[in-house]
Amino acid sequence: MKKGKEIRPHIGIFGKRNSGKSSLINALAGQEVAIVSDVAGTTTDPVSKNMEIGGLGAVVLIDTAGIDDEGMLGEKRIARSREVIKTIDLALLLITENTIGDFENGLIDEFNKLDVPFFVVHNKSDLNPLTDETIHKVEKELFTRVIAFSTLNLPGVDELIHEMRSFLPETAWKPGTLVGDLISYGDTVLLITPIDIEAPEGRLILPQVQVIRDVLDHDGVVAICKEREVDSFFKRMEPKPKLVITDSQVFLKADASIPKEIPLTSFSIVLARQKGDFQQYIKGTPKIGELKDGDRVLILESCSHHVSCDDIGRVKIPRWLSNFTGKKLEYDTVAGLNAIQRDIHDYALVVQCGGCMITRRQLVNRLKPAIDAGIPVTNYGMAIAYVHGIYNRAIQPFVKTGIDKADYL
Repeated sequence: MKKGKEIRPHIGIFGKRNSGKSSLINALAGQEVAIVSDVAGTTTDPVSKNMEIGGLGAVVLIDTAGIDDEGMLGEKRIARSREVIKTIDLALLLITENTIGDFENGLIDEFNKLDVPFFVVHNKSDLNPLTDETIHKVEKELFTRVIAFSTLNLPGVDELIHEMRSFLPETAWKPGTLVGDLISYGDTVLLITPIDIEAPEGRLILPQVQVIRDVLDHDGVVAICKEREVDSFFKRMEPKPKLVITDSQVFLKADASIPKEIPLTSFSIVLARQKGDFQQYIKGTPKIGELKDGDRVLILESCSHHVSCDDIGRVKIPRWLSNFTGKKLEYDTVAGLNAIQRDIHDYALVVQCGGCMITRRQLVNRLKPAIDAGIPVTNYGMAIAYVHGIYNRAIQPFVKTGIDKADYL
């Protein structure tokens, strides 16, 4: 596996209070990174722990509150633990004393609903050995595996890591290429990267870095310039680029500067194809033209950042959508993976950022409620391209010829 293509899988640890979730994390880490106590409910909120695990690599382990927590606060803790399921690539369900009851079955229903792979860990097996009856129930009724585990039997950690590795989907380790399938050996990709008030001091933003690495991993050549230099640079550039990728905010400038025979798209659209449900984005973007007065638009920016006076998600996209439609629209913005406060049916459109800071599963599950409700979804770059009249060109690099092309365009 090429290091530059790794992402960090998210693994959630679930179970009742005092089932040994924190002890299991410490056993995996080989050190005490989680607080362990005989007092029920020591872990009160989901806690993420970044770590390197031998035989598994770099992962994020999420220690959750007990699913049998009690009282008003307990219910809130359980709700927060269940929210974690939307963000993980794999779940470990800890049980003890060969008991799988309503609490565990409720979690299993959530795992299956969100298509999260899971297996069962019978913890504290030194006190109560795993029985054949439990093995049969898990394999025949829950359609997964169960392993015996005890923190007193450290060789059992190897079996646990083996199961984690086998249950993690490949996409948790290595997402699809960004542009590698669009270029050949030695091809040049031109990146247009404006340096404005939103650009971080002294560095490029993450999508730009990710594209650079992906091009290099596929034996391509990267050329980078700002939008003000693109005209003069392009005239001198030889050979001409196989692909041009621009920041969505300067789409119009890039469209005017780059000849039509050269494919042009944006960093956000490149990420949309890799991480999002691209078919749903293609289907939902043209619905921008059908927005009506009073419609509410949800903008999802899946990271937390300093908000500038001309913020792309909170200022520019709402302005462009309102100007394009000529309608009086209402906007809500939700940052990070925070819960959406309104009923999803209140929205006529959902606009999702590229999602460079989150995993593919997190992004897919973020959009799932809207898609299930039949609400159109689009992406920052695709929405910007649409309102600027260059949508067809922006998605062209990722559209197949023939009937598929006709369906898209």
